[in-house]
Amino acid sequence: MSGTRASNDRPPAAGGVKRGRLQHEAATTGSRVTVVLGAQWGDEGKGKVVDLLATDADIISRFQGGNNAGHTVVVDGKEYDFHLLPSGIINTKAMSFIGNGVVVHLPGLFEEAEKNEKKGLKDWEKRLILSDRAHLVHPRRPCNRLSLPLVVPPPARPAVFDFHQAVDGLQEVQRQAQEGKNIGTTRKGIGPAYSSKAARTGLRICDLLSDFDEFSTRFKNLAHQHQSMFPTLEIDVEGQLKRLKGFAERIRPMVRDGVYFMYEALHGAPKKILVEGANAALLDIDFGTYPFVTSSNCTVGGVCTGLGIPPQNIGEVYGVVKAYTTRVGIGAFPTEQINEIGDLLQSRGHEWGVTTGRKRRCGWLDLMTLRYAHMVNGFTAKTGQGARCTLVSAHGPRVNHSRARCVWAVRPREAQGRSGRGHGVGGPRPAVLVCKTGRCSLPGPRGLALTKLDILDVLDEIKVGIAYKLSGKRIPYFPANQEILQKVEVEYETLPGWKADTTGARKWEDLPPQAQNYIREMGWRWQIQRFDDPAVLDKDRADPGRPRPRQQPQ
Repeated sequence: MSGTRASNDRPPAAGGVKRGRLQHEAATTGSRVTVVLGAQWGDEGKGKVVDLLATDADIISRFQGGNNAGHTVVVDGKEYDFHLLPSGIINTKAMSFIGNGVVVHLPGLFEEAEKNEKKGLKDWEKRLILSDRAHLVHPRRPCNRLSLPLVVPPPARPAVFDFHQAVDGLQEVQRQAQEGKNIGTTRKGIGPAYSSKAARTGLRICDLLSDFDEFSTRFKNLAHQHQSMFPTLEIDVEGQLKRLKGFAERIRPMVRDGVYFMYEALHGAPKKILVEGANAALLDIDFGTYPFVTSSNCTVGGVCTGLGIPPQNIGEVYGVVKAYTTRVGIGAFPTEQINEIGDLLQSRGHEWGVTTGRKRRCGWLDLMTLRYAHMVNGFTAKTGQGARCTLVSAHGPRVNHSRARCVWAVRPREAQGRSGRGHGVGGPRPAVLVCKTGRCSLPGPRGLALTKLDILDVLDEIKVGIAYKLSGKRIPYFPANQEILQKVEVEYETLPGWKADTTGARKWEDLPPQAQNYIREMGWRWQIQRFDDPAVLDKDRADPGRPRPRQQPQ
C-alpha cells in the first residue's frame, strides 16, 4: 500500500473533530435547553429577556413557582402581565409548557388568560401544555362565615379565591403576632401549596383528571386538615368540587405527561427550548436569604427537578441583573439606600411589584450577591455569532418581537492576561465582552444580561458594593444567617456618573464612556474569585493585564 495518504483518508481538522463530537453528543444526550434566571431578589427584567429570546424558540417552559411571579412584557404598545403563564406565550409559533415543579391555581390561570385576551392575546389554550404532575393550589368560593383578622386584606377576585391563599394570610398574621414580623409573602397560597406537596397530602392535575370520586375524598381530607389547623377557616367543599370538575374539562386538552413531553422535545427533531425562571437566586428556598424566600428552587438545579430533565441537557444559563438592586418585602438588604438615592431609583425605575403592587426597596448594585448567584447557578450564556442581544432600558420602547433593543451581556473570558499570568489568583481572567447589536463578535463563556442601566443616567456618581466585612475583616462568602447578614459592612467603589440619556443606545459605542466604564468595572469585579483577599481587591488596579476603565474626558 502506498505511503501517500489518499485525500479522502486525511485526518479531519481539529474543527471538524469538534463539530463531529458535538453532533455525536447531541445525538446521544439530546438537545440542550437555554435557561434564564434572576441573579438578585427578583424583578430584574427576566420577562423582557425571555420575550427577546423567545422570538425563535420552539418551546418556552416554566419550572417552579406559581402565580406569585410577575413578568411584564410590552408588545406593539400593549402591556401584558403574566403571573402563571410563561411570558413566551405571546409567541404564536411556540408552545408554552408549565412543568411539574409549578403549583397551578386554575382560577388564576384562566383569569390571567382572559385579562390578556382583552389586550390581544389569541389562541393561548392551543399553545399551552400542562404537566400532569404539577400540583394544584386549591380554590374555593368566598364564604361569608370565614372569620379572618382585619389586617388580612379581602380577596381581590370577587368570584373565587383559594383556601391556600387564606391560610397564607393567616400564617402571616400569626408570624406577626408571635414574632413581631412576617415574611412578606404575596399571599397567593404558594407556600401552603408546596407544604401540602412536601407533606404528601397535595393533589396534582393528574389526580383531578382521573377518578373524581377519589379526588373528592382526598380534597375533603386536605380541606379538613387545614380547618383543624385554622378553626376560623370554613370552606364550601361541595361547591368547590363542582367548580374543580368544570375546570378539569377545560384543561383536559392541555394536559400531557410532562416527563415524556420534555423527553420527546429533547430527543426528537432539533428544537430550541427556552426555560423561564421565576423569582431569583436570593429567593431560592435553599440558597436565598432564608426565611425571607419563596417556597421553591428557583436556581438552576430546579430546572431538572421542575421539568424532569437530566443535568446533561442544561445548556446556556443567562443570569439577569439590574444595574442596581431591588427587593420586595422584608429581609436583609446590605446595599439598600433609605435616602434620596433609594427614592430616586424607585421613582425613575417605576419599582412597584407586578404581582403585589408593593413598593420595592432600592439600593446600589451588590457584586457579592452576583458572585454568590454565579457560584450556585454557574452562568454560562453567550449569545454567539449572529445572535440578538439588547440593552433593556426602563424608558423608551420596550422589548418586542418587531423591534429588538440592545441587551449588554457582561462576561469573563478564559484567556490569560498580556503577561500570561492570569489575574493573580489562579483562575480564569475576567473581562467584559460586550455584544454588538444583531451580532456578537466577542463570544465569552459566561454571561449576565444587564438591564435598566438608563435609570442611573442622572446620577453624578454611582457606588458599587464590592465586598462584605465583619468585624473589620473581609469575608469570602455570602452569609447564610440573616442576623449576620444584617451586620455586614459593605465596601463600596465609587464611579463617576455619565449624566447623559442612554435610552436611545443601540450599540456599545452609543454609550457614554463613563457608562462603558461602569459595565467594565462590573464585569471585572463580579468574577474575582478571592474577594476576601486584600491583595486581590487592592492589587488588581496595578495588574497590567486588567481591562482598565477609560478615564472621564476632561
